[in-house]
Amino acid sequence: MTQMFDVRKGLEYARADREAAWRFVRDFTHAWVQPLADGDGFTEEDLAAAGERLGVGLPSALGEMYRLLGRRPDLTSNHDRLLHPDQLYIDARGEALVFREENQGACSWGVLLKDLGQADPGVHVLSDLADRQAQRWEPWMEHLSWMVVEMVLAESLHAPQHLSDFLYEPDPEYTRIIEESCEQLPFPVYPARGFEGTRWFLGADVLLRDEEGCVPVRARTEEALEAVRALLPGDWLNG
Repeated sequence: MTQMFDVRKGLEYARADREAAWRFVRDFTHAWVQPLADGDGFTEEDLAAAGERLGVGLPSALGEMYRLLGRRPDLTSNHDRLLHPDQLYIDARGEALVFREENQGACSWGVLLKDLGQADPGVHVLSDLADRQAQRWEPWMEHLSWMVVEMVLAESLHAPQHLSDFLYEPDPEYTRIIEESCEQLPFPVYPARGFEGTRWFLGADVLLRDEEGCVPVRARTEEALEAVRALLPGDWLNG
């Protein structure tokens, strides 16, 4: 089946600026998930109330993201969780505005307070370590808009429906098979601890993320999902 939307080309353009990132999100959701619609985001009043409660100004990109898709949990909260505007908080260290949390509390994502004045600031991640003194806000994505692109793609892999699946402990040859059968997507290197080596691939109507030991997958059709299961034999969660 011919793809209606060229994911690779879209990603190449998406890093140009935040408008290009939002265009990618609209095009991807239209082709792979469910199109964005009026009412899928929060209102300007919701965001103003959050800023007033926190006593800080919200970056333009953060507000645009919430107005675009903040009420679409299928794009933001299948696995990790995008906080609603009334749940935004400043971390206990007083260093960052937190807007997303890992599903088991292993880490959280935020914008450093010193960067809140930027229109499209970088995003940092804070891992929940046993040694609290060793915790540091580490760089995650260079721009918040690019992080939203990554979030939408990542959450689509965990959609609770028949077009998603998860391969545990794949055959040792899985990396070679993926590299030979799929096209690696132009994602930046994940700099934070625990995400080293993560890569994204695009196959025939299928999106894969190689996480070194597991492979979450999202397909556009049942046929595409069955094909990737056959390509990568192993312990599929739903197969």
